[in-house]
Amino acid sequence: MLKQIKFKQIMIAGAMLAVAGLAQAKDDAHYLDFNQAVQSAVADGAIDGSVKFYLAGTKSGGAIVSKGLISNKKTNGFGKSAEKACDWAVRSAIIQFHESAKARGANAVTNIVSFYKRNEYKDTSKYECHKGGVIAGVTLKGDLVKF
Repeated sequence: MLKQIKFKQIMIAGAMLAVAGLAQAKDDAHYLDFNQAVQSAVADGAIDGSVKFYLAGTKSGGAIVSKGLISNKKTNGFGKSAEKACDWAVRSAIIQFHESAKARGANAVTNIVSFYKRNEYKDTSKYECHKGGVIAGVTLKGDLVKF
């Protein structure tokens, strides 16, 4: 009986280590089309299109309502392609920005950059997403603006 209990404990510990290894083993960066994610969110009704989104370097002007807003979103990436998992995470960030803008009287989010682990990535068409074996994550930073 004692041998059986020790065997079970060893098996459970091994399984836990394997899962922990999967979670940390991989953290690949993916660079995906931001405007496609926004358009898809509008098309399926996740956002209403009343707030416009501009990556850094693509639009300027307007009065800044709130500067340096950060949205850090994670999702389950297990068994999903990077594109599917990252789309889910970036949509969550877009929805949060959309709701924050409307609540503060802004109609645009400008100067958007990827800000994963506080490392800024600027691109005029792409956002950065990191996908590991279990988790995918997107962090965006931007300014709420009223045009």
